[in-house]
Order: sequence, then C-alpha cells, then structure tokens
Amino acid sequence: MLEMRPDCERCGTDLPAEAPGAFICSFECTFCAECAEGLDDRCPNCGGELMDRPTRAKALHAKHPPSSERKFKG
Repeated sequence: MLEMRPDCERCGTDLPAEAPGAFICSFECTFCAECAEGLDDRCPNCGGELMDRPTRAKALHAKHPPSSERKFKG
C-alpha cells in the first residue's frame, strides 16, 4: 500500500491523499505538479520517473490512513 506522503519534498506544498496533483517515483518520493515539471519528471533522489500518484478516497482514511510524516526539509 502506498504511504501517501502529505507534502512535496521540494517545496513543502500540502498534498492531501484524496486530492490529485501529486507525483511519485518508485520509492514514493513525492512532489507537487509544479516541482515535478521543474524536475522534468525525474526524481532528484533516485533518478526515477515521476508519475501521477493515485488518490485515496477520504472514506478509506480511517482504515488505511495516509502518512502524516512530512518530508520537506526547507
């Protein structure tokens, strides 16, 4: 199951699990659409391709909670 990280690692923008607009690599490094575009859809951590992250229905958050650990180090 995906962690569904709550923020962009590059700029700190909130990325709710139920909302579109997040991009991830195969290691689940997570970026907002603007940063993914600025990175030419390449993860700066592993060099992998950044792809659209699927959304998770809010009704499933209690049973399958998204991560609350923020990755932005700004």
